[in-house]
Amino acid sequence: MNLHLIDIAIIVFFLGASVLVGYLVSHRASRNTKSYFLGGNVLPWYLLGVSNASGMFDIAGTMLLVTWLFVYGMKSAWIPWLWPVFNQIFLMVYLSGWLRRSGVTTGAEWIKFRFGNGLGAQLSHLIVVVFALVSVIGFLSYGFKGIGKFAVDFLPWHFVADPGANENIYALILIGITTFYVVKGGMFSVVITEVMQFTLLSVAAVAIGLIAMNNVAPETLHQVIPAGWDNIFFGWNTGLDWSKHIPAANAKIVSDGMSLFGFFWMMLLFKGIFVAAAGPAPNYDMQRILSTRNPREACMMSAVVNVVLNVPRYFMVAGLTILALVFYSTTIREMGTNMDFEKVLPDALSRFVPVGLLGITVAGLLAAFMSNLAATVNAAPPYIVNDIYRRFINPNASERLCVRLSYVASFSVVALGIAVGWFVTSINDVVQWIVAGLWGGYAASNVIKWYWWRFNGFGYFWGMAVGIGAAMLVLLPFASPWQAQILAATTGMPAIHGALETLATLPIAFFWFPAILALSLIGCFIGTYLSKAEDMEVLKAFYKKTRPWGFWGPVLKAVQADDPTFKPNPDFVRDMFNIAVGIVWQTSLVALPIYVVIREFDKAEIAGGIVAATSLILYFTWVRHLKKAYPDSDNVPVAAE
Repeated sequence: MNLHLIDIAIIVFFLGASVLVGYLVSHRASRNTKSYFLGGNVLPWYLLGVSNASGMFDIAGTMLLVTWLFVYGMKSAWIPWLWPVFNQIFLMVYLSGWLRRSGVTTGAEWIKFRFGNGLGAQLSHLIVVVFALVSVIGFLSYGFKGIGKFAVDFLPWHFVADPGANENIYALILIGITTFYVVKGGMFSVVITEVMQFTLLSVAAVAIGLIAMNNVAPETLHQVIPAGWDNIFFGWNTGLDWSKHIPAANAKIVSDGMSLFGFFWMMLLFKGIFVAAAGPAPNYDMQRILSTRNPREACMMSAVVNVVLNVPRYFMVAGLTILALVFYSTTIREMGTNMDFEKVLPDALSRFVPVGLLGITVAGLLAAFMSNLAATVNAAPPYIVNDIYRRFINPNASERLCVRLSYVASFSVVALGIAVGWFVTSINDVVQWIVAGLWGGYAASNVIKWYWWRFNGFGYFWGMAVGIGAAMLVLLPFASPWQAQILAATTGMPAIHGALETLATLPIAFFWFPAILALSLIGCFIGTYLSKAEDMEVLKAFYKKTRPWGFWGPVLKAVQADDPTFKPNPDFVRDMFNIAVGIVWQTSLVALPIYVVIREFDKAEIAGGIVAATSLILYFTWVRHLKKAYPDSDNVPVAAE
């Protein structure tokens, strides 16, 4: 597909503007590592919230959302619990505030705050650095594959005959452009350019939604979708039968492992609560929290992400999906089982969005990719420079040297991400590995660290090490044969075999997630009970500053022995209530723009009413409580460099 000259001009102008703006603000980042990594902790919470949302509005994820909405209809609103999206609710309610109280620069530095300086803490510090770098490389490869698939359909140049090679070449070029301003400008350039990019993308998203509303009548849409497509609720199965419309979609549901949608949803909820209660992974999400000015603003920043991200993003997703359903179904049906559903988004754009707006939209989606890449790349240098070089190699390194090393670190992780992404064939493959494999290995240690006083550095290390090792092992390409061998070994045990066959219909990530989590928990408890508790002075310092609820009885007694006026955190019930309300609020924010775009206004009114009611509840039970929960005395400066 060849873009019109006007569209190409818009895209080129935008790419040039992004690089220029990023370069112009780079002088603020080069002052010191605090400015480079965290923007000097002077950026307003609402800008950081928009920036964080922009980093999450990535092109590969948007392609998946269009695919899911196309195939699963409104039930696709639940599928992003894979990540899980409601971790932002846990963050806004309490975890962002707890994390920001620490005043650290990175997740690995937080380990010292929690576990002290002993051998267990040193090992835990090391395993967090390993996890952070592995996850950053995983997200870079995910973005690499997404932008390549997208760009090859729109940008007019074809360098070689092989389409797959062209995808990789385009991804390489666009990553190179983004890396330039990220490496030079650090957090300042990332946030400023992401706000600019998100504004452009939101305009394009709303415009696409309006185009779809003007071109697709509800009656027309219902002619090309199966019964139940527009129903957000479900039973044990999806209840969708595409046989009369697009038979390949039925095959897609089976291959995705989501036929038993009720069981799949329960697994999503189980996994999601564990991962969300662990707090942010050591990536750009954590970095935005640590970049806020104080704990109260950290919570507000996480709340902004939910509104700013979901409404415009799902306007675009719904608009592109229904355009493709109505005008592209015949083409998809003719492709049969060879249909690549990840191509729905670029194909729908190329067919239905007019000249000019197409340029803005493509530029906006390139912005989404650049935002995600920028945020991901910028999250890596603190771990390499602060947590490896400064801690183990040169503790007296100058600020100037550390900023220079941050440039090298950024280029290095980008190179590794490209190397992995070059050989990946599917966006979904990378997502499955990240959200279930890596997160399965991460969850246990990082849940327990907040809520149980006896948990120590050795427990943290062994829980993470066993979990990450299991994730790396079982989700390698030979995992599927292992799965088949396990099933074959149970043929003489009908009950067990039947249960495992049910599990095997789920995506491979879900087949292994409970096992990875269980192994990680075993590592946590063995490591903890085979070693002594952390020094009480370390635990007291952590508890007094973070003020978590949970199983902290002995530490609370020790703190109150020193300070009888100290009160434990009383907010457990309030926080759990706000999380339940917040998840309903967030899910309604997803459903609302979709129902508006497909012009089912009665259901949109219900979703809007739920958004309004839950917003009002959260105002009284959460917003008004923030001042009390995080008083001005919590305005914690970031630890000195």
